[in-house]
Amino acid sequence: MTGSTWLSPDLVRVTLAGDEFADFADRPETDKYAKLYFPPAGSALEPPYDLATLRETVPFDELPTIRTYTIRRVDAAVGTIDIDFVVHGDTGIAGPWAANAKPGDRLTMSSPGGGYSPDLTADHHVLVGDESAIPAIWSALESLPAGTAVTTIIETRSPAHRVEVPSGAVVQWVDEDHDAPGARLVAAVGAADWPAGRVQVFAHGERGAMKSLRPLLLERGVARADLSLSAYWAYGRTEDAFQAEKRLPVGQIFPE
Repeated sequence: MTGSTWLSPDLVRVTLAGDEFADFADRPETDKYAKLYFPPAGSALEPPYDLATLRETVPFDELPTIRTYTIRRVDAAVGTIDIDFVVHGDTGIAGPWAANAKPGDRLTMSSPGGGYSPDLTADHHVLVGDESAIPAIWSALESLPAGTAVTTIIETRSPAHRVEVPSGAVVQWVDEDHDAPGARLVAAVGAADWPAGRVQVFAHGERGAMKSLRPLLLERGVARADLSLSAYWAYGRTEDAFQAEKRLPVGQIFPE
């Protein structure tokens, strides 16, 4: 990494660069993401490395931990990649790494994936999320032509956690109920004047909140093809538990 910038008390942007940038296959989606690999504390593993090979030679508890993060920005002209990390003190793996990262620290990441981009044929765009969704939502806002009809609602832990919005964007901020993250976000979406016509929605954040938004959005006539709805985390769950539950009914936003 080449440097970091604190965007709020708990959101830090880490800028990555290196000789391997030329191998990074950028994507057009505004919610593009990559898997990041974090070796255990005190590990002798030196990136870059191939996880498939390591699984054959290294004990399970010595393997890197994998986390998936949105890529905030790729600057091809200077060869850098920005990733924004939500930090909860010393909790977790990726957040503490980002909070303490120094120029010269190394990080292995996968090629990017992605699934959502604003469809400019839609009549209106609704972008909804908490702090974990800010990178993807800001990227979407920056991609929209001037004059595009868009409603943006963001929940943060407090007014101090609000960050600078993209030029020309208007954001409705919601302060989190710490005992029920996402509840006020859902309420704000429910209370919003719903736009007419075909509405494309991007809504990502806490799992319980996203489950509550699903029927609300469908009741408002949002077509499944126009709905990008997903959980980035779950209240009361560690990241590993959250990932494991994705394969269970409790972890599915759209049950089979």
